[in-house]
Amino acid sequence: MDPILHNGAMFSLAVVFLVVALLLSAFRILREYERGVIFLLGRFYKVKGPGLIIVIPIIQQMVRVDLRTVVMDVPTQDVISRDNVSVKVNAVIYFRVIDAQKAIINVEDYFQATSQLAQTTLRSVLGQHELDEMLANREMLNTDIQSILDSRTDGWGIKVSNVEIKHVDLNETMVRAIARQAEAERTRRAKVIHASGEMEASAKLVEAAGKLAMEPNAILLRYLQTLTEIAGEKNSTILFPLPMELLNGVLNQVKDETSKTTGKQG
Repeated sequence: MDPILHNGAMFSLAVVFLVVALLLSAFRILREYERGVIFLLGRFYKVKGPGLIIVIPIIQQMVRVDLRTVVMDVPTQDVISRDNVSVKVNAVIYFRVIDAQKAIINVEDYFQATSQLAQTTLRSVLGQHELDEMLANREMLNTDIQSILDSRTDGWGIKVSNVEIKHVDLNETMVRAIARQAEAERTRRAKVIHASGEMEASAKLVEAAGKLAMEPNAILLRYLQTLTEIAGEKNSTILFPLPMELLNGVLNQVKDETSKTTGKQG
């Protein structure tokens, strides 16, 4: 066989193979959650997908973009609260790409950019609040951080849907200080409740004393009731003095009734 013909056949076969390879590479398949940002000779052309798309080799280039929600852990940050307490805080954010064009063109690496912005925003927002607010009002802080991140990443085609503060870690000294504070607060509440009970009890005693003073016989009955209760509790002989002042009211009442009866008979 002529070497020239052989070389020509090999060249033709190579060209055919190259053309077929280029044609096959022009077909791309994008999943439902993917989009392809197409550039034509370096300039933005359009966003394609999902499904089967055609990308002209050499002339066009495609960048895949995932539209699913990304769960990102924000590394632990050292935060100084407004009341000068040093704490370590970490969080998790949920975001997704809603505009593939902006996510590729407006920022070099939207994932890294969002991570860095989340870290700085976390330190900035928490630094404006006191420690008690960090521990008690996490929902409010989550909402504040989420709204700030969402507004700042809008130009990147990113939607921040949720932010959750996971841990607020304190050093051992602050843990002991908070424990002492909580114990002091419980002691204060116990004293306030006890004092309130004493005030209510004293008011009731004053009211009872006023009613007893209006009826001398009521004091005697109360005295006798107390003796009955004591006798029922112990099986022993109890000598309990009976003040004569308690009987004066009864004796005077008997004398008055006797005098009235005599006067009527007379």
